[in-house]
Amino acid sequence: MKEFINFNMDFSKKVVINTLEKEWIDSPESQVKRIPLERSGEESGHVTSVVEYKKGAAFKEHSHPLGEEILVLEGVFSDETGDFPAGTYIRNPPGSRHSPFSKDGCKILVKLDQFNENDLERVVINTHDESLWRPGIGGLKVLPLHQYETESCALVKWPKNENFQKHAHYGGEEIFVLSGTFIDEHGSYPKWTWLRSPHLSTHHPRVDEETLIYVKTGHLLK
Repeated sequence: MKEFINFNMDFSKKVVINTLEKEWIDSPESQVKRIPLERSGEESGHVTSVVEYKKGAAFKEHSHPLGEEILVLEGVFSDETGDFPAGTYIRNPPGSRHSPFSKDGCKILVKLDQFNENDLERVVINTHDESLWRPGIGGLKVLPLHQYETESCALVKWPKNENFQKHAHYGGEEIFVLSGTFIDEHGSYPKWTWLRSPHLSTHHPRVDEETLIYVKTGHLLK
C-alpha cells in the first residue's frame, strides 16, 4: 500500500474514480480487499475506500482516533454492536473501538479518521425507512444523515430526467453514486463512481434515469 500514501490528498483538485473499473487490493487481513479512493498514510490516518469482506472475514479489535463513517453497499456488515444490512449508514465517533466482521460477506464505503474531534454522536440509520426521507428541491428526495458545523451528509434520490440548478460547493462536495448514473457538464458517472470536487467548485447536475447518491458537503476546507 506504500504507493497509496498521500494518495488523492490534495483537496484543491477534482478527483473521479469509477470503482467498478479498479482492481481489489489486499489489506492486512487476507479475506478483506479494498479499493483506495484517498489515503494519507499506509495503515492509519485519513482514508476513504470501498472495502470488500469475503465470507467469514474479520478484523481484530481496533480504534478510530478521529471516527469512522460507513455506508453498507451489499451484504451484511457486523461488529459487537449488531448486524447492519445493505442500506445502513453508521458513524462511530472519535475514540471508538470495534471488531468488525461479515458472516456471509459484504461491501462497504468507509471513511476513517475524518471527524472533528468534538463530533461525538454515534449514528445508525436504516436508509430504507421511507419515513426518514424529505422533499427536496424540484423532484428530489433527501434523507439527512448527519450535520456538524459546516459538514453535512445525506442520501439524495433523483427521479428520471431531473435537471438541477447550477450551484457552487462551499467547503467542497463528495459524491458516491449508489445506483443509476449521475451527470454534469464535466462527465457521466455510473454506479459506484466516487467524485470529490474542491471548495467553491461549480456544476450543473442532471440525470437521465432514476439515480441515488450519497453526498457530503462543507468538509474540504482544511
